[in-house]
Amino acid sequence: MTRGTALLIAGAVAAAFAPLPVQLVFAILGIGVVGMAHGAGDLAVVEPARRSMFLLAYGIASTTTLLWWTINPAMALPAFLVASAVHFGIEDGAKGGPIERAARGVVLVAAPATLNAPAYAVLLRTAGGALSTLPTYTPILAAVGGAAGATLLALAWRRRNLHLASGVAALLLMPPLIGFTLGFLILHAIPQTAERRDRLGYFDNMSYLRAVAPVFGGALLLATLVGTLLLHLDPSGVRGLFVGIAALAVPHLLVTPWFEGNAVGCQPELAARGG
Repeated sequence: MTRGTALLIAGAVAAAFAPLPVQLVFAILGIGVVGMAHGAGDLAVVEPARRSMFLLAYGIASTTTLLWWTINPAMALPAFLVASAVHFGIEDGAKGGPIERAARGVVLVAAPATLNAPAYAVLLRTAGGALSTLPTYTPILAAVGGAAGATLLALAWRRRNLHLASGVAALLLMPPLIGFTLGFLILHAIPQTAERRDRLGYFDNMSYLRAVAPVFGGALLLATLVGTLLLHLDPSGVRGLFVGIAALAVPHLLVTPWFEGNAVGCQPELAARGG
């Protein structure tokens, strides 16, 4: 376990005993800042000739997400959770079998409900609005998430994989916002950032972050703007967090895979900057 991961876990433990506003701040910083670093490299993995079309598609997907969540959050929320679970299963379980891929997809979305069902249901109600029926399915999500968590803990034990075990334990044991944030970072965002960094030819994280800084900064600005505008609908900031992240995550989930290819044409240039 790296020093950075240890610090994240220590911060999460401290935030877990704090009031909801403090937990929300931890989630915003974790998901919206640290977690966004791997998505900030989306443009870099698209070949230059396709970038204009990519940006257009990215913008359309992001705008559509914002409009859908504004008009019908009760439907937008479950659609986002399903798309996220598929994405996590494909990327995080790429080297595993079908059972592991399914468990990795489900665990990040459903495991926070397993031991914290009432708090999880409140988050779903706040994010999805008063008309959302998703909170009524919390017991089912809790059972499915628990089964996925148990499956991955068994795999972690067999492989002596402390990284996997700590991520799953965070999802199961900590309050939903904190557990998801820490689990998302350990199991998905940080490994995917490292994969993206290595793929583009950078030797350290700082070189990678400097290269993607303009995109990273724009993404942070968009998420902050969306979250601020939605405070009038939900003063707690929970819905703003969900919608701000979704506006960036949905195009990352749905658009980038169609455009990235091998991105061979842009790698030498990026590697030179990183060196």
